[in-house]
Amino acid sequence: MTLGLVPPFVKIFLFIGLMLLSTSLAVIFPLHTVEGLGSGVIKTVLDNGLTVLIKEIPTAPVVSLQVWYRVGSRHEPKGENGIAHQLEHLMFKGTKSRPVQFGQLFYALGSSSNAFTSYDMTAYHHTVRADHLESLLILEADRLRNTLMTADALESEKRVVISELQGYENSPEYRLSRAVMAALYPDHPYGLPVGGTAKDVAQFTLPAVKHFYHQYYRPDNAVVVIAGDVRPPRALELVKKTFGQIPRPTDPLKSPALSPPRAGSSQRIRLTEPGSAPLLQLVVPIPAMTHPDQAALEVLDMLLSGGRSSYLYQELMETGQASSAYSYVAALQAGGWFEIGAIAAPEQSLATIEQTIGQILSQLGQRPLTAGELQRAKQQLKANFILRNRDIDAQASQLANDETLTGDYRFSDRHLAAIEKVTAADIQRVVQTYFGRDRWIVGEFIPSEFADVELSGRPSAQTTAHNLVGEPVDPQTIAAYLPQVTAEAAPEVKNNGVETFTLPNGLRVLLLVDRSTPTVTLAGRIDAGTAYDLLTQPGVANLTAANLLNGTRHKTALTLAQTLEDRGISLEFSAFRDGVDIEGYALASELPTLLQTLGEVLQEATFPEAEFKLSQQRYLTALGLEADDPVRWGRRVLQETLYPANHPLHPFATPDSVQAIQRQDLLNFYRAAYRPDHTILTLVGDFDPVEVRSRLNEIFGSWQPQTAPLSLTFPVVSPPAQTLFKNAVIAGKSQAITYLGAPGIDRRDPRFYATMLMNHLLGGDTLASRLGTEIRDRQGLTYGIHSFFSASRQAGPFIIQLQTAPEDTAKAIQATLQLLREARRQGFTAAELDAAKRSLSHTYMVELANVDVVARTLLGNASVDLPPEELQQFSDRLKAVTLDQVNQALRDLIDPDHLVIVTAGPAVSFSP
Repeated sequence: MTLGLVPPFVKIFLFIGLMLLSTSLAVIFPLHTVEGLGSGVIKTVLDNGLTVLIKEIPTAPVVSLQVWYRVGSRHEPKGENGIAHQLEHLMFKGTKSRPVQFGQLFYALGSSSNAFTSYDMTAYHHTVRADHLESLLILEADRLRNTLMTADALESEKRVVISELQGYENSPEYRLSRAVMAALYPDHPYGLPVGGTAKDVAQFTLPAVKHFYHQYYRPDNAVVVIAGDVRPPRALELVKKTFGQIPRPTDPLKSPALSPPRAGSSQRIRLTEPGSAPLLQLVVPIPAMTHPDQAALEVLDMLLSGGRSSYLYQELMETGQASSAYSYVAALQAGGWFEIGAIAAPEQSLATIEQTIGQILSQLGQRPLTAGELQRAKQQLKANFILRNRDIDAQASQLANDETLTGDYRFSDRHLAAIEKVTAADIQRVVQTYFGRDRWIVGEFIPSEFADVELSGRPSAQTTAHNLVGEPVDPQTIAAYLPQVTAEAAPEVKNNGVETFTLPNGLRVLLLVDRSTPTVTLAGRIDAGTAYDLLTQPGVANLTAANLLNGTRHKTALTLAQTLEDRGISLEFSAFRDGVDIEGYALASELPTLLQTLGEVLQEATFPEAEFKLSQQRYLTALGLEADDPVRWGRRVLQETLYPANHPLHPFATPDSVQAIQRQDLLNFYRAAYRPDHTILTLVGDFDPVEVRSRLNEIFGSWQPQTAPLSLTFPVVSPPAQTLFKNAVIAGKSQAITYLGAPGIDRRDPRFYATMLMNHLLGGDTLASRLGTEIRDRQGLTYGIHSFFSASRQAGPFIIQLQTAPEDTAKAIQATLQLLREARRQGFTAAELDAAKRSLSHTYMVELANVDVVARTLLGNASVDLPPEELQQFSDRLKAVTLDQVNQALRDLIDPDHLVIVTAGPAVSFSP
């Protein structure tokens, strides 16, 4: 339940967590073969004013329920900035009839649930097995008018929210955005951060929060959307049975007028603060989301930053001025803004970048686009919209967004028609209208210092914690508050016939036909990950993957980009410890081009010197940003401490190691590690498997290894002899990120399923796990705490991660260690285990409604030599785990007296 939850179907942007959640419809454009988003939707307005949208999508036995309220930070009284977001947090604290954490209830139902607050709305959304829809409706209707708010709950959640806000302050991008937005809209809530400020949050009173709740949380100010495997008449009957019983308030709904916010005058803002790289943000005001110019602004956005062939990439990144560049449209109910931004490359000035952006805009305003440029942007918008709308939750969210903000769930269909009509003259006109220099708000972030990260460490002699840990929540107590609804038997997970085969050269392939949408997902993995940096030079594996699309024997980088982007195809390579992951997405008709391009870059990449040098400079900038980010730097220090120098999980790239890399190092690694017998490809989507098999043989059949395979040794790692604490101090940070880690297990370890359940119970859910219930919900010491483990072909670490204010860090660590001791001593209960099995099994089935998740799951299983049948057998394996096995997994893997603890960010002292 954060501001960072971003529905995937809408181009909603976030300024490092919470400065902005906008509702720009940047990816809306249909193909004639695809029905409009609003097709098949049944709209009903109940007698109490509640708007209900229902859409039957019978592609999987799941349903998305969304409840959106027409209230956000725009509705907040002066001096109460952030109260909408604070209320969102309290909505999980229970109701008068169910005085328990609602996250626990959603967990028990196996629902994927969350919430977010934006400028114009607040939304609560769930994806769950279809037979649990009635239970979710009962719970959401209950908290619409009966949320239980107490002074203690408010004080606890105020601490959590302040921790959240201070966490965003760790980011220079956020701090600059906050100043820029205040200058853009100085007299309007759009100029304030959605989550508020720590000062305002600290002053919230219970009467003020209750007043805001009763003023805006009412049926005539809400939209309920149900999409998925439902029968509309039955779904509407359930809504009437639950929400329909809530009376419409007698007092009229009062909401701020939708008058356009007054934009501030052109000005320049400069922040000189600790950081790692110069940042530029250029913002101009634009009209509301329903304005006719929005369609042209969306196309302009794609022209500027829609891939490698875009203007910003070519003029800023290919010239070496910027390490990254972006643009986006923020289109809200009453107004909005268009932002262009960049991170300067080493030794490059923000003034030069700003000048280049001005030249680009001047060119777009004066010279008509070519037909090819305009068509490319539109085709990218088409493909993005279709690909992002494959997910049931995404469709429900888009419908809710349209109805909540415009009063018309068909707004996307109308908007996409407008995009189709955009002309080159329209692009010139909007540039001339909105991008005059007298409208620019320019923000510059100049790093004042970037000292080396300081490390302090010492072994800790563990003692009993000074604070008491509460009793774990009894699942039977939670069950007593669940709606008494008879659920159907869980449907089986089916693989619908996964076809597997291996080419003569060793390349493994998995094919799964899914004709629910005219799209294809490609997921692949090459055993060429950063673990091999131990044999070469730290950074080689990452740079090799980053340069694959920089040119082949027959195509330049730009030609490759245009080949893909002209057709709306996405193809990316990312290096991780376990390998190089391949992600590809395309409309079904473009699958041949996707496969042909993949085959070309895997077999014929040339690594041109000029592009290599540019990627090397971007990598150096990225390393600087990593060292300024407590989340990433803390994880790095943990792993370097946990694993010895001769272990493949130990080395990380450094500026020195990256600067020492030459183009020939990439070529050597490419020839040794990129080989068919170390590659797996998975395709899920709308295709003819016979034709695809033939095409794969044609494209990849002649690919042969060029050298002997690389070989790695993974030494056995033991936990430290005693718990070791390190404080990685980073200048200018207000929130601490802490990791507690120990060696874990690999995927084929017989304890894997027991460890999954143990992790789920311990910290797998921020609100429903033991750690979340105690450290976050009861003690209010952290915005978020969770546990996770990395288990693939090789064993990775088991980790607990939490975010705290510096003054709470030691107490939170101590409380965590105390909870671990008590959990090891007392163990989990049979009731907890049964609840975890149900939750994980239900969540697993819900996730598999997404074709991208299916593709990644099949790939992950294949990469550790598990058969396709694991897709169906996973839940049965969980069910077979015993309580003794789960408790033993905890005792085997997490010993509070033998951990590595790393806190990154502010200086803290920890004395257990």
